[in-house]
Amino acid sequence: MSSVLYDTPGPRAKRRNVVYTIVFVAVLALVAWWVLDALNAKHQLDADKWSPFVTDSAVWTTYLLPGLTETLKAAALSIVIALPLGAALGIGRLSDHRWVRVPVGALVEFFRAIPVLLLMMFSSALYAQFTTVSSDFRPLYAVVTGLVLYNASVIAEVVRAGVLTLPRGQGDAAVALGMRKGQTMLYVLLPQAVTVMLPALVSQLVVIVKDTALGGALLGFGELLSQNRQITANYGANTIATLTVIALIYIALNFALTTLAGRLERRLRRGRKTPSVALPAQAGATDVKSEAVSGA
Repeated sequence: MSSVLYDTPGPRAKRRNVVYTIVFVAVLALVAWWVLDALNAKHQLDADKWSPFVTDSAVWTTYLLPGLTETLKAAALSIVIALPLGAALGIGRLSDHRWVRVPVGALVEFFRAIPVLLLMMFSSALYAQFTTVSSDFRPLYAVVTGLVLYNASVIAEVVRAGVLTLPRGQGDAAVALGMRKGQTMLYVLLPQAVTVMLPALVSQLVVIVKDTALGGALLGFGELLSQNRQITANYGANTIATLTVIALIYIALNFALTTLAGRLERRLRRGRKTPSVALPAQAGATDVKSEAVSGA
């Protein structure tokens, strides 16, 4: 079917597409074979490299599940703090008052421009220098602080963009009803913008879950990916098997998050499309109408 952005291919174009597809699949199969052959030559596909994840429960109870717990803990704390903070910053960027809008905008742009790993490292140094936080908890504090500062600034832009996509008449109608700016934002604009913002927000939540691994790389945070070092040290250098299992856990976790968000989005959209219930006519109006008909 042709459209403004797409023309239906003709017979020659269809033949070329088939050839391109066959070549691409063949190249992909060759690359996959080369990778598997290289792994087999390094004995990374041997059964003893993979069997501990099936036969030895200690791999899960000692390493993977505790690492997953730390990942979920850091991600949950970051999400719980970053979401309301980002919403507040996004609303601040939409303020009519320049003394609110400009400082909030500068704050958002500042933290959005700094890599999240750098924020974690600065946070760790600040906690070590100026606080009494124990070294056992300092990596968690630093990871959560870095994730909150960066992702709150990104969420602020998502909120601002979501509100600005709404028709201008929504805010004008609320003002015509006598609602104040804060009431308009809270009761009219934000509820409608949620469905627009939800896909971007879910993507950012997935980023938060994955970015917890940065803390394990440089700060010694015991999250899921960092358990790779302990497992490979105790189970015969099975690096590929360990990373594959950890990757599958991340995929399952993020898939569950996106699935839950997708269901929530569909429910919100259905709620907005639900037709309003017709109010019954007032008794007085019905009596007047009946009298007028009988009089006629």
